[in-house]
Amino acid sequence: MARGDFVKFEEFSKSLGDGDHDLGSDTFALILITTLPTAADATPDRADYTECSAGGSYSTGGIVLTGVTYTEAGGVSTFDSTLDLAWAQAASSPTNIVAGLLVNNTHAGSNDAIGFIDITVDGGSTPVSMVDNPINVTWNASGILTVT
Repeated sequence: MARGDFVKFEEFSKSLGDGDHDLGSDTFALILITTLPTAADATPDRADYTECSAGGSYSTGGIVLTGVTYTEAGGVSTFDSTLDLAWAQAASSPTNIVAGLLVNNTHAGSNDAIGFIDITVDGGSTPVSMVDNPINVTWNASGILTVT
């Protein structure tokens, strides 16, 4: 995994098949967390990770994605959002940001985490401080994730 790449949890495919997620109509958010998940994390749920404390331009619960679409073409389904995310540099902001966790706000059960983005300075161990830098997430032009 490279820094900045979106990685979906291995368990996501199963929870999608089980009907836990409706990518076309559920509500999704990206929250900032203090630990780096792995794709193999079993039963990934937002409760498994520590969300960064609110402060500065960061609010608990992260940013809700808008313009969410789930489309299919040629046997490939694509989940995407038109909203690129940005948190401004500000005093009293979180200083221990390690990853962005994509979660399904509509799904009330376990396995509500879909995947994550490594936001560390060096691809795994050094947290980013929003006191020193803004945080921007620009989704891939090909979509956030695909299902084949």
